[in-house]
Amino acid sequence: MNYKELFREKNEAVAERHELTIYRLRELAGEGSSLLTEELNRYFQKTAGFLLKCQEVWQKVESGEFETYTAEMLKEENLDYYSDILPENYETSYANPAYAVKELGEEYGRILSFLYTELRSERVFAFEQNLEKITVLNELFLEIFGMFETEKVSYHQIREVVYWFLYDYADMWAGERVRELLDPELSFATDIVMTADLSDCRYLYAYGEYISDNEIKTAEFLNSLSEEEIREIAFTFTDGYREGFALKNVDLSKKQTVNIRYNIGFERIIREAVMQFEKLGLRPIIYRAAYNTLNKRQNIKIGYVSTNPNEQYDYDHRFDDAIYFDKRMLDRKISCMRKAYEEYATEAAGFAGPSCFEVFGGVPFEPVNRKEAYHLSERQQNLLLEYRALSSELMSEFINQEETSFTIIAFPIPEIGEKYPEIFRETQKVNTLDKNVYKKVQQSMIDVLDRAEKVRIMGRGRNMTNLTISLIELSDPETQTKFENCLADVNIPVGEVFTTPRLKDTTGLLHVSEVFLNGLCYKDLRITFEDGKVTDYSCGNFDDLEEGRRYIRENILFGRDTLPIGEFAIGTNTTAYVMAAKYGIMPRLPILIAEKMGPHIALGDTCYSYSEDVRVYNPDGKEIIAKDNECSLLRKKDRKKAYFNCHTDITIPYEALDRIVAVSSDRVETPIILDGRFVLEGTLVLNEAFQNGK
Repeated sequence: MNYKELFREKNEAVAERHELTIYRLRELAGEGSSLLTEELNRYFQKTAGFLLKCQEVWQKVESGEFETYTAEMLKEENLDYYSDILPENYETSYANPAYAVKELGEEYGRILSFLYTELRSERVFAFEQNLEKITVLNELFLEIFGMFETEKVSYHQIREVVYWFLYDYADMWAGERVRELLDPELSFATDIVMTADLSDCRYLYAYGEYISDNEIKTAEFLNSLSEEEIREIAFTFTDGYREGFALKNVDLSKKQTVNIRYNIGFERIIREAVMQFEKLGLRPIIYRAAYNTLNKRQNIKIGYVSTNPNEQYDYDHRFDDAIYFDKRMLDRKISCMRKAYEEYATEAAGFAGPSCFEVFGGVPFEPVNRKEAYHLSERQQNLLLEYRALSSELMSEFINQEETSFTIIAFPIPEIGEKYPEIFRETQKVNTLDKNVYKKVQQSMIDVLDRAEKVRIMGRGRNMTNLTISLIELSDPETQTKFENCLADVNIPVGEVFTTPRLKDTTGLLHVSEVFLNGLCYKDLRITFEDGKVTDYSCGNFDDLEEGRRYIRENILFGRDTLPIGEFAIGTNTTAYVMAAKYGIMPRLPILIAEKMGPHIALGDTCYSYSEDVRVYNPDGKEIIAKDNECSLLRKKDRKKAYFNCHTDITIPYEALDRIVAVSSDRVETPIILDGRFVLEGTLVLNEAFQNGK
């Protein structure tokens, strides 16, 4: 069935309602209201004009008019829509809560900024030809406008309208989001990837997303590559996915779908990947990163995306759910999601997991904390943690996590600099390093670590790291191992050995001068641990120490008082490190690559969360038994206490290291790294990259 046919019946059902909203929006945009203040009139007229602009988009997509546009015309139209939130215009945009409060007052400013932000999603629904969502959003806007016309309206009354709108339509947002995750028939993006003329970069505008030079130059660069080069990149991506199932001894032939996530501009690779996945028996599911507040997760975007027009905009609205999130809304969301999972239970059983084609190279984002932006109350933070636990449990009920896998790979975008083509090709070399070399090197390291009781990590120079990692014990060293020999299957590129530490006696300070986590930059990050759990933290991003602590609590601890260490690893990819140093792109690397460039710990869940009982073996045949810690073991009694639904890697680069030593039970120390270089016998080959890079 054609994608548009899926919505035809629903669109026809709301067509009359939609026409009524358009008629009223035209009146409002043209005349305003004599009953409103000048400031409120300006807000409602401008917003009505914006919604009418979305209606024009709907008509141009439906009629095919956009297909006749030149590249320059499409670029102009795209920029016209997104210009309002671009950094140079954001200070006078209603999307900016600070400006909205300044113009509309304390009582109305924040919530009307939220409303304006929520309405901006109409553009993508116009491109998707989803008239139902456009109509209900128009009706919400007009209902709130009507309240201002008829009475002295309070913040509480506006909030109530927003609340019940989201509650009543939760099935449309939260429920349908589940379908988007599971149903390959929702093929809007897939159709673009597989049918568009990718040699004509006008196709980029068909998504409705912001299109910057990154997307255009990426597509142009990929068009300069040969078919063989494209196939090689795609194969690295898809074969890693296949290997993930092989390592878990899971029969991939029983699965039907794979979720592909990527940045717009990489369609030539994604098309080849789709064809390779189809040979593995998998159909693609490609969904857009969430726009609706009920489906967002702070400022983190999951799905297909483009360059962010303004990261401060997303950051300002990351906690808009403070308006409505309570226990009743939590229960409503879970209920709608359960209903959708039950309806698509067959599709859920056939879901194989995500395959993520990530990017790097953007300028690290340092946010401004605006007092006008919404923040969650302590109770709401606790409810949000409960919701994430419940939604993860619900997903696991319908999607057996032990029978899924994933893969992640990353490539640069043109924003990384004028040497983009060189960096792209160097990244491909890093992503395809010889696994056999690393298998042998990393096994030498594991052999020593398996005999250790603890690992000590010390920083040098200005790095104050002083951390002791406690390791589990082996009951049968002949058949068991503590560390996984990670060889670029699901987690590309190659280059790390990792374990789940024992929390007891894991203690000390982790210090990183600069790191990029979940899209945010942290400077002088310090985290203190006791028995494997966070006890204190700080950063140098803000003059106010407490503001820095709040920044960490919200974006690394995700509203919690503490998190455990879920992983300890030693990265071995010195080639990636030298590449980053050569091009001066260290701060711009994604954690996917950065974690392979030194020791790192992860806050949150273990690498084996929800799959602890799946038996996993290293290439030498030994079973990896360090899959649980004291927190994850609680799953046997109370799953809500066992999992945190987050996993944030933090790496100490080689240059900041004084030493990493394995410590035996009788306190004998065996150095692995000294002065930032590998010194253990069998690992010295890793230093060649440093020498060659000089």
